[in-house]
Formats: sequence, C-alpha cells, structure tokens
Amino acid sequence: MSSGAGSGPGSLSGFGSGSGAGSVPRLVIAAPASGSGKTTVATGLMAAFASRGLAVSPHKVGPDYIDPGYHSLASGRVGRNLDSYMCGPELIAPLFAHGARGCDLAVVEGVMGLFDGASGEGELASTAHVAKLLRAPVVLVVDASSQSRSVAALVHGFASWDPGVRIGGVILNKVASDRHEALLREAMDQSGVPVLGALRRAEEVGTPSRHLGLVPVAERRAEAVAAVAAMGARVRAGCDLEALFALARGAGSLGGAAWDAGEALAFSPPPPLPVPSPGAAPPDPPVALRARPRTPDGLNRPVVAVAGGSAFTFSYAEQAELLAAAGAEVVRFDPLRDEQLPDGTRGLVLGGGFPEVFGPELSANEPLRKAVAALAESGAPIAAECAGLLYLCRELDGLPMCGVIDAGARMDARLTLGYRDAVAVSDSSLAEAGTRMRGHEFHRTVVEPGAGTAAAWGLRTPVRRVEGFVQRGVHASYLHTHWAGSPGVARRFVERCAGS
Repeated sequence: MSSGAGSGPGSLSGFGSGSGAGSVPRLVIAAPASGSGKTTVATGLMAAFASRGLAVSPHKVGPDYIDPGYHSLASGRVGRNLDSYMCGPELIAPLFAHGARGCDLAVVEGVMGLFDGASGEGELASTAHVAKLLRAPVVLVVDASSQSRSVAALVHGFASWDPGVRIGGVILNKVASDRHEALLREAMDQSGVPVLGALRRAEEVGTPSRHLGLVPVAERRAEAVAAVAAMGARVRAGCDLEALFALARGAGSLGGAAWDAGEALAFSPPPPLPVPSPGAAPPDPPVALRARPRTPDGLNRPVVAVAGGSAFTFSYAEQAELLAAAGAEVVRFDPLRDEQLPDGTRGLVLGGGFPEVFGPELSANEPLRKAVAALAESGAPIAAECAGLLYLCRELDGLPMCGVIDAGARMDARLTLGYRDAVAVSDSSLAEAGTRMRGHEFHRTVVEPGAGTAAAWGLRTPVRRVEGFVQRGVHASYLHTHWAGSPGVARRFVERCAGS
C-alpha cells in the first residue's frame, strides 16, 4: 500500500510544527544485515517526508561519516551520528534531542545488522541499543530477494529476540515482481508484524562505492542529488507514509535536556593529575571545573581553520560546535583549492577523508603545503585524524605532502576497521598523558613508521600498541574521535590556540 499517489503535503495528518525534541516522532531504520538497503530506505524516507513539508532530523547510528552526507542532502539539515561507544550511552538521548530540536520527525539509520555492536561489548553501539535508548520503534528493512515464506520466519526471529526492542513494521526491499510481493505479504500476514512498504529492485538509485564504502556527496554533488531524488520517489511510491508517521508518533517521550556545547564544556572534568616521580614535590590540588573561555565576540577569538572540500569530508558536527563554544572562530577552507590558510589562523583541524584519492591535487598545491608546514613549525596546535595524518606526512604514495611528520604513507590492500579504546601517551594540544578516549579506525593505508618518538595514543584494543605522532603543537593519528564524548579536548585545543 502506498500513500504516495495523489497525496499532498497535508495528507500526513497530525504532525505539528517543531515538536519538542524529547517528544519528536522518530523511527529507527534497521536490517538483519549490512547490504539490505538501510541507506536507500532511510535516505528515501527523509527525502519523501521532507518533500511533504516536514522538518526531518537525520541521524546515523555508529561512526560512519559518509551516509550522513546523503541524509543531509535528503533532509536539508545536518546529518548527525549517535555512537554509544565513543560518546557513552548517557549522551545518546541528549545528542539526539540537540539535533532534533524544532523538527517534526526524526529518521535514524542503523548500522550493520540490528543487534550487531562493538566487538566483545554485548549490545553496546548496536542499532538495537540506540533504539532502546531513544525509546523508538524499529522498521526492519529486509532483502527479500531469493525468498518468499522464509521472510516471515526471519522477521519473527528478529522481533522476538529482545523484548526491549519494538519492531513496528517491515519494508520489503529488492522485490522482484507483483507475484513475489503477494507471496511475501501473504507470509508476513502470519507474523503479526505489518508490512509498511515494498520496494522493487532499481539500479538507478544505486550509489557508487569504492575502497571505504559509498563515494561521499561532496565528490559527486549532481549525481548524489539525482540519487537522493530517486530514493525519495521510490519510497513515496512503495511505502505507506501515513502508517510510518503514525508509528513514529508512538515513540516514547525522552526525559532530560538536550545536549549543549557550552554546557558540555563547562561541566567536563579537568584533566587527570600527573603521577609524581619518587622524591618529587606533591602535585597541586585538583582544580575546580573550568567554564569555557570567555572572549568578547569578534575580539581575540583565535581562528581555527578546519579542512573541508572533497578531500576532507569526515567530521562530526559537534566538533565545530564545541570549538566555537570554547571561544574559537571556526573558518573552513578547502586544501584542494585554497593556496593559503585563512587569515589569522592560530590552530588547524585536519579531519578524515580521502587524500589518497586526491593525492596529485593535494601535492600540486605547494603553497598550502608550505603554509601548513610553517604553521606546524611555529608550534601552533594542529589536530589531524587519519586523512589529516596522511596529509602531514612526508609523502603519500610517492607524492610530496606537507612534510610535517617524518613518515611515508601508502595505500594498502588490508582494511583496518574497528572501535578502539585508547589512552593518551604524550601530553599534547588535545589531551594530557593518561587521558582515556574511545575512537575508531577506518582506512586502507599504512604510515611508516606508525608512531613517533612521542606517540599519540596507546591502543588497548584489539591488540596493545602505540600509534600516532605528537611533536610541538601537532597531534596526528589514525584514530577518529567524537569530541562530544570528551569535550575537554576542544577546550584544551582552543586554549592552546589562544596562547600560541
């Protein structure tokens, strides 16, 4: 059944304008396994509801940077991640409320299979875990190709596995024909779980992939716009939007306040005390919690340059919000196009992305490479993650890079992927030695050597090792981190920028 044909913006009855974030209607889009079509359905739903005039808040479970770009294109709002491993379960509802403030509907795309989470951590960081934290109903997207009655047994198993997870409906994906759909619906009638949509196979909504998943929106804007439009059209034609919105309205109310960058900085704990050497004077007593730096607007706010553009597309929205709340003037620049850093730059953030894809262009921008090297030489704070690490190396696949770090980087056939439990090994512009953080790795490159004389992190999982580089103001590492989980990092970084 479809609500798409002949339905206008007013057909979704009962939605208000700007629901309170704790009561905003919401759906979690999950699947039995990766490759079932979660991104197509979630992005399509965002586009379909947005086209009806709803303010849709887009979210993604887990650390993935690429899917939120498609979500943002579909909804017109910033895509945000909900990661209970990196940020902690206690922040999921507040971060959700922060992103969903003023919206009519929130759509949360899951990660992997519904019950798949951090290795060895039970349900932590799984889609099911986040759905329970959000008190949200789950819509299960099932790849129905090559099966008929078995789909009901599959859905029954998922619906009964964890009583705390409410599977409110199913969307059948990759349906071959009308006859196939009829067989699937007949089987599902016996399961007690309603079918809320059926989508045919369609090549035109496919999005191209490469070594780290989907190609980011920033690299293929026109094609991405067309793909998102096609996803929205498919969902409007094949899904019961009225029933889906009614299900979303049945989500439980969330208590507590929405996350706020300024409050997070004010109440983040101080760094750990140093361990005294034998015979040394006792350490100073603990300091009180420090509020974020107070600087008059427009006066003496240190400029923090944040890399963007097609080569540096990996970042979490809360990072820039925390930097601004800590007193920085955040200015974005594109290392593929800009030959100089923004005027007055006193700190630099180089996030993740695909420098290996744009190596020739990055290498050819010699003026910027020299500017970055000069900034590093001055001792200014530089935070580099993954792609940023590669850019700071001496070379990448034989092409000259910034030369800040005396190491070479190259592509590698092996995928390094997973959550990491880390401890800061060296004092740096981000953290004091001994600070514990959680992050994730996601790359097919190798840096040799993998760590400097002063390493950035000691990784405790999956095997113990040190990695990354700390020198002067530079902190460069493969580890992706979510600063909302450790807001003191932003405060420390901006304080160092202000003093540089």
